[in-house]
Amino acid sequence: MFRRIGNVVVRHPVWTIVAWLIAAVAIVASAPSLPSNSDESSFLPKSYESIKAADLQERAFPSAFTPSAIALYQRADGGRLTADDKKDVARITTELGAKHIDQVQKVVPGQPSEDGKYTLTLVQMDSKNAGQPVQADAAKVLRDDVRQLAKGTDLEVRLGGSAAQALDQQDSSKRGEALIGIGTFVIILVTLLIIFRAPILAFLPLITIGLVSAIANGLISYATKLFDLQANSSVSSILIVVLFGVGTDYFLFLMFRYRERLRAGDEPKEAMINAVGRVGEAIASAAGAVIIAFLALVLSTLGFLKQMGPALAIAVSVTLIAGLTLIPAVVSLIGPKVFWPSKSWQREPANARFAALGRGMQRRPALAAAVSGLVLLVLSLGTLGYKATFDLASGSMPKTKESMVVQEEMQKAYSAGAAAPTDVYLSSTDGKPLDRAGFDAYASKLGAVDGVASARMSQVNKAGTTADFTVTLKYEASTDKAIDAVGRVRDVAHDNAPQGTEALVGGMSSIYKDIDSAVNHDYRTVFPVAAVLIMVILGLLLRSVVAPWYLIASVGLGFGSTLGATVWIFQDAQDKPGLMFMLPVIMYLFVVAIGTDYNILMIARLREEAREGRDPREAAGMALRHAGPTVAAAGFILAATFATMMLAGNSLLTEMGFAVSFGIAVAAFVMAMFFTPSLTALIGHAAWWPGHADRAEPGAGTDGPSPAADEYQTAGRPG
Repeated sequence: MFRRIGNVVVRHPVWTIVAWLIAAVAIVASAPSLPSNSDESSFLPKSYESIKAADLQERAFPSAFTPSAIALYQRADGGRLTADDKKDVARITTELGAKHIDQVQKVVPGQPSEDGKYTLTLVQMDSKNAGQPVQADAAKVLRDDVRQLAKGTDLEVRLGGSAAQALDQQDSSKRGEALIGIGTFVIILVTLLIIFRAPILAFLPLITIGLVSAIANGLISYATKLFDLQANSSVSSILIVVLFGVGTDYFLFLMFRYRERLRAGDEPKEAMINAVGRVGEAIASAAGAVIIAFLALVLSTLGFLKQMGPALAIAVSVTLIAGLTLIPAVVSLIGPKVFWPSKSWQREPANARFAALGRGMQRRPALAAAVSGLVLLVLSLGTLGYKATFDLASGSMPKTKESMVVQEEMQKAYSAGAAAPTDVYLSSTDGKPLDRAGFDAYASKLGAVDGVASARMSQVNKAGTTADFTVTLKYEASTDKAIDAVGRVRDVAHDNAPQGTEALVGGMSSIYKDIDSAVNHDYRTVFPVAAVLIMVILGLLLRSVVAPWYLIASVGLGFGSTLGATVWIFQDAQDKPGLMFMLPVIMYLFVVAIGTDYNILMIARLREEAREGRDPREAAGMALRHAGPTVAAAGFILAATFATMMLAGNSLLTEMGFAVSFGIAVAAFVMAMFFTPSLTALIGHAAWWPGHADRAEPGAGTDGPSPAADEYQTAGRPG
């Protein structure tokens, strides 16, 4: 099938390119815009308690005051606020409310801090648009206006709160995307120039993937609108890296094989047809593993991951089609001139390093398997210390951003949980008014919970059927201590609810508690489903029941070693409370799915060499000789492109960039090059049971043996 695809696109390259250009123009011109949502609560389904509590608040207390933005005041000299300062704050609060800024519903004064150095203005916005770009726009206006109103006073004022965090996150994402895009472009360009010493080949994938990126983004916008998925700004940064990283991988898979066929004496067009025919199945299987793993995110309970899965699956699908059609068409149109001005493509380098590595593996496969396996196992020990953090806002931007400074200052000046209090809603289940006589006792029980600073009954709805108890925790909302404390608050609230009533616990700590539960659910569902589906793809590609088991086990070790190294470097060495909660899920899918690409390429080549009549050890050595340079180049470029995410300047993308780039490096340079081929060599023909995929087939090898095979065999013989 892949040879037929190669034949069609190589014989009709102009029509193939024109079809891509028409598709790009049509999709980009008609695609809907893709808004971003930064509201953590929107990532959870309606069945979780924190979301039920939020819905109850909307019904019972539609006019309840929940600040979306907080203006924090302090004197420029750091002293206590004077009477004149307090008058200035009151004036600013009044004038700010009189401006009637879009989305702003109420502007009221807040409580001063106990030390008298800080005070607040609280701004309520339309709750229906929480996390939407319009509220970030409103925060920008508020920030400018409040500073203007404070001019000429002794006050310093900063704007924080969820709307201000959305604004800062938006700005940080734009800067991060620009840095990631530039870094990715430079890394791919420079690396390809070093590998091929050919400017056309260096720019070609960047141009073609740019076209693919435009089409993929358009299709993602369609899918997001069609299936009502949640969009998030972090997806755009990840998408850039996936498209250019994976696209360059498939480009290299194809070009290394094309160069190999030219060296073997094939006519240029026939060389490309043979290249697509030989490596097409490996590319399709590798892409299939990635697509399946990403689509497994649809099973996630988190809206963020639900949207990310299909988006990345679409991106890889378009990249796969381009790798099998657009790139072969363009290269076949240019011909061997694509390698200009270098002439190294005409001959294979003598005494190549990978030939020496291949001979070493052929002689000592057990040593290669033991050393590489031990490296993976030792690094995996770090996973035992993994802890999660849940503050997506602060994880998505630098600590120097204004909203983050406000959050930190408020934690020092007020109770750490004051910025995001927990609400316990006690509701009548039979529609009758609540008995208010028990409110004080109920509040006392909530206040006595370990980790609670205070609890009080704050309001009752007009019908008297729902009461709101405000519980202030001793800890900042996203910390492990706050999440544990809100769990205890839930237990006490539920257990002590009077007969005929129901208690629901809301607030940010409650949302983080439910996100924790959702992520644990994903660990139990997404991981196994993705692993099973990848094993099915491996089984179909290799026609084996045995090989997929140790291949997926090796990828699992790669995941463990990556998480372990990330824990040691970012959590333990930097003394952080934990890593971003979504990191293991994303890392698993990238490392397992994309890491499987290199396993597939190496094992597919090993099978090809075995079909030429070589024994298992010799086939493993030849596979490393010929597929090793491809895996090394592709692994380096992909790891380096993911590392550009560390330029974004926020902890989420920094941790993600390191983890995925480290995982891909492990997958390419430890797992695919040494661990899995050496295991396959040791297991021998049994690795392909119950089929005989490693045995020569009638008509196999019609496009000639691997170049320099005789030289390799001679060099590999002892004596």
